[in-house]
Amino acid sequence: MIRTRPWRALLAFGLPALWLALVTTWELTCPMATDDAMGVRIGLCAAFLIAAVYLCASVRIGSVRELKLAREVAHATQQALLRPLPARIEGLAVAAGQLSASPGATVGGDLYEAVSTVHGVRIVIGDVRGHGLPAIGAVAALLGSFREAAHDEPELGGVMRRLERALERHLRERSRAEHPASGGADPENPLAEEFVTVLLIEIGAAGELRAVNCGHPWPYRLAGRARQLSAADPLPPLGPFPLPAAIALQQCGRLLPGEALLLHTDGAADARDSRGRFFPLEEVLGAAALDSPVSPAEVIDRVHRALRRHTGGRLSDDVALLVLRNDRSRIPAQPGAVQSVRARG
Repeated sequence: MIRTRPWRALLAFGLPALWLALVTTWELTCPMATDDAMGVRIGLCAAFLIAAVYLCASVRIGSVRELKLAREVAHATQQALLRPLPARIEGLAVAAGQLSASPGATVGGDLYEAVSTVHGVRIVIGDVRGHGLPAIGAVAALLGSFREAAHDEPELGGVMRRLERALERHLRERSRAEHPASGGADPENPLAEEFVTVLLIEIGAAGELRAVNCGHPWPYRLAGRARQLSAADPLPPLGPFPLPAAIALQQCGRLLPGEALLLHTDGAADARDSRGRFFPLEEVLGAAALDSPVSPAEVIDRVHRALRRHTGGRLSDDVALLVLRNDRSRIPAQPGAVQSVRARG
């Protein structure tokens, strides 16, 4: 919670309030207040006007100061949760970007991360149902769990199971906090409607692609054209249903040198224009895939621009994008490419 220093609040609101009280008391009790002289009336009006203007200015200045502080806190939260990704991870060129559905917002329910491990480069992207502080809490729980489990677990299925346990703990703690009458006991159905879609991708040393998908949109492979990485049905999202005893690992071929992979949240595919038509994500990516080699930062910038045009700048959901290009053989450099893209709707 953002707090204003007491002495600042006293100066901002106490002095003009005291001035108004004195002027009002003087008008009600002082004999001169009944004087019909024009000078006295002008003096009274000026006193009220000065006090009112000062009070309004103080309120506005205080609000602007608190808004600035709130944005600084939100930016710090953004940096801690969705920390900027490095431009390269184990021979992969990387770029990430966001568009917010809420003007001025910098944090929400989308999450992504990419880390280099002994098992390969492991990537997570997910979308927490809802917005605001509850969604941010779930994002923090999942990202914290992934950053440890990605290194500890030899199989992607084990990583997903760790994420499920982290989400369950988070939901239980939230439910206890929101239902104190339970006396600290676990509620019978803690926040049963909460869920998170999660996609885990692993890129091996030879570009092998392995995935575990819980309700998330499949990514696109960009190689001359755009096509979805898999047509397999994903598992249900985390939250409503437990993971199966055996978690199926999807083998998705190889990411060859020069090819790129775009991961996204459903805010991109589900965006609509004023006539209700869905955003043609595959078509936009197909045009971007014609570049050789594909520039991850340019792909994100192209999708952002197309989304703004399609929706008229009025997104209904946050959008997170993550692009990785296999540079593990010699690829011409991309001069001036910006590897981290952050934007607001």
